[in-house]
Amino acid sequence: MLSVLRKIVQEVSTAPDLASVLALIVSRIQRAMDTQVCSVFLLDEVQDRYVLMATQGLNPEAVGQVSLASTEGIVGVVAQRAEPINLEDASIHPAFHYLQITGEERFHAFLGVPIIHHRKVLGVLVVQQHEKRRFDESEEAFLVTLSAQLAGIIAHAGLSGSVAKFDDKSGGSLQDRRFDGVAGSPGIAIGQVVVASLPADLDTVPDKAAKDIAREIEHFQQALEAVRVDIRSVASVLSQRLSSDERALFDVYLRMLDDNALAAEIIARINEGNWAQGALREVISEHVREFSAMEDSYLRERATDIKDLGRRILSYLQEESESEPVEYPDKAILLADELTPAMLGMVPEDKLVGLISVSGSGNSHAAILARSMGIPTIMGVVDIPYRRLEGREVVLDGYTGRVYVNPSDKLKYAFLQILNEVQAVTDELEGLRDLSAITPDGYRIPLWVNTGLAADVSRALERGAEGIGLYRTEIPFMIRDCFPSEQEQIESYRAQLEAFAPRPVTMRTLDIGGDKALPYFPISEENPFLGWRGIRVTLDHPEIFMVQVRAMLRASEGLDNLRIMLPMVTSVNEVEEAVRQIDRALAELWEEGFAVKRPPIGVMIEVPAAVYQVRRFARMVDFISVGSNDLTQYLLAVDRNNPRVADLYAPYHPAVLKALDFIVQETHKERKQVSICGEMAADPGGALLLMAMGYDVLSVNANNLPRIKFAVRGVSMFRARQLLTKVRVMDDAEEIHQLLRQALKSFGLSQLTRPSMPEDE
Repeated sequence: MLSVLRKIVQEVSTAPDLASVLALIVSRIQRAMDTQVCSVFLLDEVQDRYVLMATQGLNPEAVGQVSLASTEGIVGVVAQRAEPINLEDASIHPAFHYLQITGEERFHAFLGVPIIHHRKVLGVLVVQQHEKRRFDESEEAFLVTLSAQLAGIIAHAGLSGSVAKFDDKSGGSLQDRRFDGVAGSPGIAIGQVVVASLPADLDTVPDKAAKDIAREIEHFQQALEAVRVDIRSVASVLSQRLSSDERALFDVYLRMLDDNALAAEIIARINEGNWAQGALREVISEHVREFSAMEDSYLRERATDIKDLGRRILSYLQEESESEPVEYPDKAILLADELTPAMLGMVPEDKLVGLISVSGSGNSHAAILARSMGIPTIMGVVDIPYRRLEGREVVLDGYTGRVYVNPSDKLKYAFLQILNEVQAVTDELEGLRDLSAITPDGYRIPLWVNTGLAADVSRALERGAEGIGLYRTEIPFMIRDCFPSEQEQIESYRAQLEAFAPRPVTMRTLDIGGDKALPYFPISEENPFLGWRGIRVTLDHPEIFMVQVRAMLRASEGLDNLRIMLPMVTSVNEVEEAVRQIDRALAELWEEGFAVKRPPIGVMIEVPAAVYQVRRFARMVDFISVGSNDLTQYLLAVDRNNPRVADLYAPYHPAVLKALDFIVQETHKERKQVSICGEMAADPGGALLLMAMGYDVLSVNANNLPRIKFAVRGVSMFRARQLLTKVRVMDDAEEIHQLLRQALKSFGLSQLTRPSMPEDE
């Protein structure tokens, strides 16, 4: 059964639209379970009815015509209970509702299971048989398992279908279609979607209207011929080293390429208006689906061949498109299946107004960088049909994590009003640049910034930053195709140090792994966040660590404002070894004649093991810094990149707050400085709590610095400590969050809370 289940899911997942998805589901399940009927009822939310959307075995004319109220029939009972119902004779069940047009009076045995996606019942999957019998446990388990796996595919196909019906030119009525994700970076953006597709990845190619059909066909034919030449060339070179069977594989490829049917199908799609890359994706996907469903093992293998050919053709098409100048809309919203830091530079900065990622969460590395750049961002919009949104107008609400496709004039006007309000607050805060963060009762707390990109420096200085609490040194590594040399690193680090001198600059040693990958140093692990990352990587590769530390020290020569910070430490041994290597690098440089000084060295507290050793660490180093993003993730066992559990990632969880409180107390016992550089410090309410706990420095992204300064200057330390006292006895993260919002309003800081959204009213 497992192989059958996998085969059905694989085949259905490549279907192009909802109708095809449902037709395949009922057909394949009926055959796999050897039953007379399989049907799918989906919920029509507007009418609150379950509509028969596909069937194999009932009257096909009933599809789309027959429906049941949400409380009607056995289907309604299955949906209400959100659990399977298995009946020997459905006709005698008290909830049975006879639907004459379907012809179901001939069937007695009934098994219905709910289709549930993100805790929401989408519909009901039903199988029926003539005889009176209960479906056995294995059959019920099979259908439940299949329903659970197909729910996401059905949800995605349904949303794709609704978007496909939009017709902006004809003024279609389907407006304000909403997709929910996770707030990644606050703000509002209204603009046109630009879909980022990955090199040679058919799945990420978007649909796009062909501007010049003849030219698109020409590009396709050129790419087709280029692949033919490549395969003939490789076959010729390897002909003496391959057996006849292996050489035959190249003949199979060439026959596929020379098959006019395949090329004709793609050209037909181009003639219908899709660009060459989109047409290629459509046709290849259909052929892959057809071959994958075949019983013959040899023919099933051809699916892999066709997919490979599609990728080869796509590579040439993408090369051709790269040579042509790309025209981006003035207000571009970049949409990607998986947003990466490298993608942030795809669209010119003066035209990029927003970012949307299908995967990832609000605390992924890409989202953190987006916040530092001040770009409204939504992550984890798992159901958005991104391939069909190229060029469409959307509203991006970075406060609530919502995307609106084809927004109405009324909705756009409402969000434009919010944009104006936000800009007014931003203008008001500009006057704080040269003022210190001092509370009304005289308590002063330094505000530093988190940086990584070159543009962060000027942005931070414009907003009055007093130092850098976290410079992400992995950024210069991520934008190259090999490890940067010592000299290249010196230049990057010197720019940061010089810009802020004599103010302190805290440089974190290379922190890769988890959600931060280097293309030239791949780390493949089943659970990367519990794997080889941070200090573990650099201690295992002293040649990388020593070059970086030498570069940091040389860059600081004559400036002496460097601080070195070690990420992801879990043991005393790691700290001892890292400090030894730093001292060794110092000794080498002194021998070489460089006048460098030993900088303060600190560790990041990011994992529970470090929390309970923080006082021992404080004795060994010069300062402690808390990375609250990772600490929250590890304390709560919540992958901060996983949108399915994003609502469980709670920075104000009582356990997190207790840990933060404990770290301050333990560090101060050793009279060492303790700072925090996670996103909690960038929230005005969170900043007040951290100040009250006793954190010596708050390090935030540059865009949030004025808001934090305004909050500190508006609330006395006495009132902040009163607020902390209330929070300490609370046991629910959401209640704490709401208390902080209400507190800001009571302090006269309502402009620092999230703006009121149209959907809130």
